[in-house]
Amino acid sequence: MKMTMTQKILAAHSGKSFIDKGELIMAELDLVLGNDITSPVAINEYRKAECANIFDCGKIALVMDHFTPNKDIKAAEQTKLVREFADEKKIVNFFDVGEMGVEHALLPEKGLVVAGDLVIGADSHTCTYGALGAFSTGVGSTDMASGMAYGKAWFKVPSAIKFNLTGSLNKWVSGKDVILHIIGMIGVDGALYKSMEFSGSGVKNLTIDDRFTICNMAIEAGAKNGIFPVDEQTLQYISDHSDRKPVIYEADPDAEYDRIFDIDLSAVEATVAYPHLPSNTKTFKDIGDVAINQVVIGSCTNGRYSDFVAAAEILKGRKVNKRVRTLIIPATQKIYLDIMESGLAKLFVEAGCIVSTPTCGPCLGGHMGILAKGERCMATTNRNFVGRMGHPESEVYLCNPAVAAASAVTGKITHPSELLGN
Repeated sequence: MKMTMTQKILAAHSGKSFIDKGELIMAELDLVLGNDITSPVAINEYRKAECANIFDCGKIALVMDHFTPNKDIKAAEQTKLVREFADEKKIVNFFDVGEMGVEHALLPEKGLVVAGDLVIGADSHTCTYGALGAFSTGVGSTDMASGMAYGKAWFKVPSAIKFNLTGSLNKWVSGKDVILHIIGMIGVDGALYKSMEFSGSGVKNLTIDDRFTICNMAIEAGAKNGIFPVDEQTLQYISDHSDRKPVIYEADPDAEYDRIFDIDLSAVEATVAYPHLPSNTKTFKDIGDVAINQVVIGSCTNGRYSDFVAAAEILKGRKVNKRVRTLIIPATQKIYLDIMESGLAKLFVEAGCIVSTPTCGPCLGGHMGILAKGERCMATTNRNFVGRMGHPESEVYLCNPAVAAASAVTGKITHPSELLGN
């Protein structure tokens, strides 16, 4: 039938046996997501349209994560508006301080997304859930409002790019480096409104956390979504987190792709994206002495437990440089508990880091880590645009958690092997 994974999911949700790239369809939604920044706008649009109902109180997720705990009066008013709406409409999946986490880590952890789902979210990094074999994509707040009311959304069916992965990653290399490598190769518009479909024998060598990270940053290549095939790892993760039954879709052998890229994972190196684009990538053979002022390890991209294990391997028995403010931000309350119970939180504090409540915080220049003029930050986040983390003359460098931790110790961009060897 010549359909990709994305086409098959969209076809199933639109009640069609076949859809072609470029086709406009109306599709049924499995989940509609909003946060404390985008939900107030969607709620206002919902009110303006005089919508009366919510299509399914169990299929809306409202996560207060960007400016929480509330950083100022405006943030407090925004979250108050969402709280009142959630109470009024009896929204089941409302997550506030004490329960919330960074949305794209929280929803899979809570079992709200499984393979075969169609998810929209008023946040560009909603594409994260493709790691579980779902179609998920970011939308505007008006689409979120319509989705909450009617449980449907219009889509233009994207064409696709296939990434054929082989081999396995080397030490100190992670899914973050894979996606930075790809974005550096194709550019920030290299997959514009396309589906990035990952396949090949190398997929089994990527952890679910690697896949979350890769799909999370598909939008940084301009993609509509990123998606991985469903394998035993996927099914185990879903079984561990959800009571819902996954629906598995596979691309047809003769599915059409605009381009196909072959990537040997063993050839991918630790990669750093320099300011001010995720595509401005360098490997360590091209990196000189770059002093830094701050390190952030967290976010919806790299705030999972495995990320902190990688950082702890570097920081164990060491102190961070006195000139480097080092922020550890677990992405959910469960991950926070995990790093406490495993002793990692103690290790981080003894190393001179701070450990924060779950929040998006400094990733978007929200709070808890804003940069001053001329300062540089190594971050495991997903964007390094001008002024992204504070002053427009500050700089953000994107990297994996091990590189971030090594750089925190030395005070400059550093490969972990400089501290621990190969």
